[in-house]
Amino acid sequence: MDNINDILKTLEEYLKVNKPKYLYNQSFVPGISQVLYSGPYWDEREIMAAMTTFITGKWVVAGENVHKFESAFSKMFGTKYSHMVNSGSSANLVLIAALKKYFGWKDGDEIIVSPVGFPTTISAIVQNGLKPVFVDIEYKTLNFDVKLIENKITSRTVGIFVSPVLGNPPDMDFIEKLSIQYNFKVIGDSCDSMGTKWNNKHLSDYYVASSYSFYPAHHISTGEGGMISTNIEELKKLFVSFSWWGRDCYCVGSANLLSCGTCGNRFDKWLDTYDGIIDHKYIFTTMGYNLKPMDLQGSIGLVQLSKFEEIDRKRKQSKSTIEAIVLNYVLGLKGVTVLDNSDTCWFGTPFICEDKILKDRLVAFLEVNKIQTRNYFAGNILLHPAYEHLDDYKNYPNANDVLNKIFFLGAAPHYDNNVFEYVENVMKTWKN
Repeated sequence: MDNINDILKTLEEYLKVNKPKYLYNQSFVPGISQVLYSGPYWDEREIMAAMTTFITGKWVVAGENVHKFESAFSKMFGTKYSHMVNSGSSANLVLIAALKKYFGWKDGDEIIVSPVGFPTTISAIVQNGLKPVFVDIEYKTLNFDVKLIENKITSRTVGIFVSPVLGNPPDMDFIEKLSIQYNFKVIGDSCDSMGTKWNNKHLSDYYVASSYSFYPAHHISTGEGGMISTNIEELKKLFVSFSWWGRDCYCVGSANLLSCGTCGNRFDKWLDTYDGIIDHKYIFTTMGYNLKPMDLQGSIGLVQLSKFEEIDRKRKQSKSTIEAIVLNYVLGLKGVTVLDNSDTCWFGTPFICEDKILKDRLVAFLEVNKIQTRNYFAGNILLHPAYEHLDDYKNYPNANDVLNKIFFLGAAPHYDNNVFEYVENVMKTWKN
């Protein structure tokens, strides 16, 4: 063990001097370094946690560190149960599958969504045999226009999938009121909105269940990874089943090694159609997938959670600073509206251009000056070949204009005064 500790200590000392390229704490060199829109807010602690788990841990795939991360995540974001998977997109897939089974939704039942956003919010609905029903966006918050939701509710509406734009939520009070009036579930795609609050409450308080992403660009990162959270114990068990091959067993960590298992009767007569004793770990009650993360990702997640207050504060500061700088120099440009009850933890800094000419000019200008930009994801997803059969894109005029007018810059926690000063010096050269 002493040799292992010596190796880990040597690695830690090496990392303090020789920083991998993807770490946030690199020296920023104006005009040479790129202002990336985001990236993992890591230092040597995340790498050491991962390597220590990989070298000395008991599990390669999800085990005790993942379980600890799940528990800490639930505590931080105000839910009883959380389950880690290998990506935010997988989290959406499992989330919808579990909700469908738990609530007894039928093929063709409808979930209301925005046509603008990330595609795996929509694909998870279709892949589970449900129907996405689209509501056009409005140009203040860039979320779906809540005033149009009621017109899309039918006898088959079972849910609304809320995906706050770059962290900025729609009117959650209005949506909650509609859900009660028409008896449908509010579901959260929180992959871009971790840490955002409404009325000083976590968004998860408004959702029957919600998904999160730990991709490198997101609020916290485990390299790849995702989470699904809920306050309903039976839903959590379904999350486990769908992401662990469809099996009924929900043992975690050291419980996997017990002959009795978590349930107390691991070896028993589990099958009505088989007269014999069988291991509960090989009972399958759903048609599932293998979407497990690695245990070292759980150890990275624990380090990331310890930084979350700092990440939250710095993302808000980066957004407000970048937005103020750019708006000060560009005519015909606006930021998005933040509703009064929202406390937004920003994924990015969005801008609304008066027309396509301005957007194209400004994006080209920023990119040539090494300031990274991003479209508001896919724009209207119905314009894309994989999704065009779901509805007629012409019915959503505001969504159709997104690629013409909307882009975003970063709101990354690793931005410092050197970055802000560089962005300001670049913007001083902009010609309106």
